[in-house]
Amino acid sequence: MRLLLRVVILSVLALGLPAVAAGQKPSTPPAPLRKPVPRKRYCQPDGGFCFKYPGSWTMLGKVYDGDGVVVAPPQKLDKALWDEITVALITPLSEGDEEAVSLDVMIEQASKSMREGGQAFETLQRQQRTVDHKPAQMLKVRYHEKATDRDWVEEIVFIQGPEGEIYSVALKCSPENLARLEPLFTGVLESWMLPEPEPPAGEEEDKPKQPTPPSKAAPPSQPH
Repeated sequence: MRLLLRVVILSVLALGLPAVAAGQKPSTPPAPLRKPVPRKRYCQPDGGFCFKYPGSWTMLGKVYDGDGVVVAPPQKLDKALWDEITVALITPLSEGDEEAVSLDVMIEQASKSMREGGQAFETLQRQQRTVDHKPAQMLKVRYHEKATDRDWVEEIVFIQGPEGEIYSVALKCSPENLARLEPLFTGVLESWMLPEPEPPAGEEEDKPKQPTPPSKAAPPSQPH
């Protein structure tokens, strides 16, 4: 009787082992670490903005009378049809009693300009942002441009400078390339910065004073 019971138990265990083995999945090896993409750094002359962009991209030239530049990945199309990113100072520093242009006004002006130059205009997204600890607004639109007979997506971020000036970082690309280029555009935007203001001439930054260590008293002289 005991022998029969032992045979039954061993048979049940033998039948259960394949099911347990089938339920166990082989461990997945960790994904290899991706090497960081090399990037170039551009700083506008005379202490303007700085940003980084992919090392394989090309600097196409200056815009806005030298207040901005255009960078783009290598492409085989006519340059009028290239996907590109433009980084620029849009409005100068406010002077005297002149009222600074607001970010809302810049958004409305950009929308109006693209509506006039295209058709089938559609606002995809608009949101408040912060870039380099400064207030910013983002506008993403899609439209068909009359001049090039081409569909475009533009994602523009306007940034308010410390003295009322406004900068922009803008991606313009075909809709089918948006998923590939938008992460690179985000990298450019995250690297954008203004130089730290320097203290006025003749002044130095306040630095915490280091406490002066107490002087050690001379040991008492020993009697001869």
